[in-house]
Amino acid sequence: MTRYGIALDIGTSGLRCQAIDLESRKTVATAITQRHPIPGMNVIDHVNFAINSGEDQANALIVGAANKLFAALGIDLTKVEILGVSGNTFQLSLFENIEIRDLAYAGKNALEAMGVKPIERNGAVKTASELGLVGMPNCKVIIPPAVTHEIGADAIAMLKMTDILNEKDPVIVVDYGTNAEMALIVNGNIYTGSAAAGPALEGQQIEKGMLAAPGAISNIEITDKGWKCTVLDEGMVPVEGCTVDPKTGEIVEEGSIKAIGITGTGVVAALYCGIKQGIIQPPNILTEDGKIHLQDGICISSHDVDEAGKAIGALRAGFLTLLHAAGLWTGDVKKAYMSGASGLYVDAIKALNLGMVCPGAEHLVQFGNTSIEMARRVAFGDVDLDKLREFAKELRATHVMFATSETFKDIYSIEYSVWCTSMPMSEYDDMLSIYDLPPLTKVGDNIKVERLAKTDLPDTEQVPVKILDDTGTILTGVLEGCKKCQKCVKTCPERALRLEEKDGKMYAFIATDRCAGTACRRCEQACADKIFVHKDLKIVH
Repeated sequence: MTRYGIALDIGTSGLRCQAIDLESRKTVATAITQRHPIPGMNVIDHVNFAINSGEDQANALIVGAANKLFAALGIDLTKVEILGVSGNTFQLSLFENIEIRDLAYAGKNALEAMGVKPIERNGAVKTASELGLVGMPNCKVIIPPAVTHEIGADAIAMLKMTDILNEKDPVIVVDYGTNAEMALIVNGNIYTGSAAAGPALEGQQIEKGMLAAPGAISNIEITDKGWKCTVLDEGMVPVEGCTVDPKTGEIVEEGSIKAIGITGTGVVAALYCGIKQGIIQPPNILTEDGKIHLQDGICISSHDVDEAGKAIGALRAGFLTLLHAAGLWTGDVKKAYMSGASGLYVDAIKALNLGMVCPGAEHLVQFGNTSIEMARRVAFGDVDLDKLREFAKELRATHVMFATSETFKDIYSIEYSVWCTSMPMSEYDDMLSIYDLPPLTKVGDNIKVERLAKTDLPDTEQVPVKILDDTGTILTGVLEGCKKCQKCVKTCPERALRLEEKDGKMYAFIATDRCAGTACRRCEQACADKIFVHKDLKIVH
């Protein structure tokens, strides 16, 4: 009888899972969501939704999306014996439906005033039915421990799944995602941080953007004929696409694959190529229509440059802050690990030159998705929960809170000037000197790039990825007194909202995975009578 395991990675931008045959250890199916089921583009948005609308609501959205994702795997779920899960502390807390207010609010006194007792997240073993997962009556779910609210299972995976802890010289690892967790290891000491880079590096908040998935433009190269696009195929393997004139979109040379969107790494490549050729002077695009044209009608706008630039700026400000906290600077770190889907698919040299990798690094290691790799090893039984707990207890890290760090604020102000106010990069070092910081090390010519995986999801060359474009999670409620002006619908930038009249009442319906959440709330602001209240809407069961 076939025995299955499932590995689930709950990321801030979406969910990814793989079904594995526990006997042969082969991957039999892979499925991903295009977006996260909770409204919003980052952890802060998700926190706000959970606090304002209720933790049960947020939990139901994640569990509902997970159930749809598991069904999309196309396996007999009654034969699933184990589910290994990974993700950051907040996402796993919502998945487990445990207290999250101790993560959302800072300060012992504030928590005591609210009657909130911080809980230990020491990992757990539960049944699938306990968590609301359907169709898997014989499945146990293993949830790894967290160290702090900033160092969760995904950060532990980043440290455990790479060789970074065995390095003798200073080394840095960055998980290139929405929250950009990073760690600097120096003489056995670990300095950690988490930069709110935003979802642009994963293809979200980009006009034609998408997560890394089949049909996504993932890279661009300058050739003597034009810009050659690289597109992910059904196995998530990069293949050659069309060569285009970036100023007009004219196809110079046909490719073998069609593009349906662009992922964050493709945006990074377009940014690098545009700056190199003088077409882009951040945040402006110097073409006739103010856009960069790629294949199949995929374009890059000045808004996209702005979003990607702010994300890159947060990254560089983050690892420069870690270096400063450790008494180091650029040039002291010769090896950098690049984790996550964006860290794997991005052109490492382009990323280094744009500032996404520590200047002075000479050896770049692209590792892939460490979070789902740990979930897989948990499912296989290769990683024991008790040993993970021991590792979490022993892990003593100096965490640098970028939100309160003056160094981070100073450096990010420089980054913002470069990416958003047209300050030339040539003035960067002068600005650093104002804050008594040394100049950046120049990028060298002999950079070694080591790519340890073809795809960020293992075995997708043999097992194509199934994409769940619609998680089917809907919030609804009656809008008492609605005048049917439709302003709320018209102002929604993500087309997540529709109104429908039933039995003389007006109902609002919001597709949660498309909603930009509390950072947007344009629907509320557009309602002149203030009858549209996002947090009052409830899940459709």
